[in-house]
Amino acid sequence: MSAIDEGIVREYFEQNGFLVRQARKYQVVARRKQAEEEIDLVVYNPLWQRGSRRPDFFLFSSELAFVHKAVVAVKGWHTGVFTPNMLKSSPEIFSFLEQNVLKEASRFFPPDAADEAGSDLTKILVLPSLPTAEPFRSQSVELLKARGVDAIISFRAMLLDLLDKIETNQNYTKSDTLQVMRILKNYDLLKDPQLDLLNERTAPRRAKG
Repeated sequence: MSAIDEGIVREYFEQNGFLVRQARKYQVVARRKQAEEEIDLVVYNPLWQRGSRRPDFFLFSSELAFVHKAVVAVKGWHTGVFTPNMLKSSPEIFSFLEQNVLKEASRFFPPDAADEAGSDLTKILVLPSLPTAEPFRSQSVELLKARGVDAIISFRAMLLDLLDKIETNQNYTKSDTLQVMRILKNYDLLKDPQLDLLNERTAPRRAKG
């Protein structure tokens, strides 16, 4: 996982009001990861309200209010689609769901007597995309759920959300990720999704005949 992938995820959660902690600052190579090294990010929502429902599996920004605390695995394999075959042949995708890893992740959060068992910990997988065609899409979702993934977020959804929030007249000097996106947006190298929506609504319809 590259720093830019993790930076996008961090900015996404922070822009939506979460407190974010990076579990480690180094990359593990040539050996098996320890429990704490399987954790990419842990996130905490200080505005979460007790008694809220569980978030939907497809975790868009409108669902984030229902996430209390979560462990996040970031898989920035941007040239791949998470097909059923890939999920079956890539067990490392699910390493963050092992019990010793989840126990270690719970250590990062403040103690909560009402949640001693850690049942409120949401397991989130960040990925490039799922198949668009059926039955492969549904099969991928079922495989992810069966392995214990509570929710997924695509990089596309995060980037669109960040792009929508960025103001070109703001100087994001404290965030390289947001500053680069702001510059690209300022020079019309990135389209505002709201403009695409507006164009679709105002485009003249072709006459029938």
